[in-house]
Amino acid sequence: MAVLTDLINLNLSDRTDKIIAEYIWIGGSGLDLRSKARTLPGPVSDPSKLPQWNYDGSSTGQALGQDSEVILHPQAIFRDPFRRGNNILVMCDCYTPAGEPIPTNKRYSAAKIFSHPNVNAEEPWYGIEQEYTLLQKDVKWPLGWPVGGYPGPQGPYYCSAGADKSFGRDIVDAHYKACLYAGISISGINGEVMPGQWEFQVGPVVGISSGDQLWVARYILERITEIAGVVLSLDPKPIEGDWNGAGAHTNYSTKSMRSDGGFEAIKKAIEKLKLRHKEHISAYGEGNERRLTGRHETADINTFSWGVANRGASVRVGRETEKDGKGYFEDRRPASNMDPYVVTSLIAETTILWKPT
Repeated sequence: MAVLTDLINLNLSDRTDKIIAEYIWIGGSGLDLRSKARTLPGPVSDPSKLPQWNYDGSSTGQALGQDSEVILHPQAIFRDPFRRGNNILVMCDCYTPAGEPIPTNKRYSAAKIFSHPNVNAEEPWYGIEQEYTLLQKDVKWPLGWPVGGYPGPQGPYYCSAGADKSFGRDIVDAHYKACLYAGISISGINGEVMPGQWEFQVGPVVGISSGDQLWVARYILERITEIAGVVLSLDPKPIEGDWNGAGAHTNYSTKSMRSDGGFEAIKKAIEKLKLRHKEHISAYGEGNERRLTGRHETADINTFSWGVANRGASVRVGRETEKDGKGYFEDRRPASNMDPYVVTSLIAETTILWKPT
């Protein structure tokens, strides 16, 4: 194993200018991440300088066997925390050979919204709180839980320390540092209310980059849990009963909201979100109805509400925002398994571009 570790950690720059680029894309389920690597002649920092590539879409549920080629378009580059050196991770989206975005390519539509001049002018900022659960590999039961049994009730686990309360910290810290190395704007981590559940935050990030960064942060977490022999779950309600679910609370502001008098812009945006509540819920993740019950720090899925410092509301406005008369708000409805391209662009489209009739 020592020899294997030495080989994995080889510094290629001592012997060659060539680098390894890991091309990453989203598979047919809309949640599964796929990747494969290729050798490039030298370092690259601009995604437009990277070659397009292809893969077998019939093996990812994205094409038929008789016409299986799907084309990868590089969109964002990150430093590779696994291979290090000049090696890179490349976030891609997917197209047909004719250049049409395939149905699971949600980035394409999001990019159109974020490139709209009215959206550009508002400089939408996002901070996404990604909750997730670590599961024991063979039994698919949360890390630290007795197999086939339950720990003590919720209360001592949130932001806790101790072998009887905090499970998986080595994985979480490794992910934190790996994201910082990669160039992701990860802004923090914390243990969550349910034992074995954690959260990391990405942001503030502007526009489409928020989706790119969250997807690559998820990919890095999948790789680290793979190494650790632990299963990553983004299920919004992994354990039924009196246990918190997992969300992806999305903090949001525009230039108008961040400027003096921005609280009025915030209230107008929230009113628009209320009018399109059903449309947003339908785009905010699979299985969210199991999480949004009105209990465990959630609002009921069928009722839109907002409030200051209210974690039981659909949308929460912070005390500081209320005091300053400007700032941001938090959409608490998105599930942990939401697509950040869909959620961020829909929030921008509703609050900036949509005109109620």
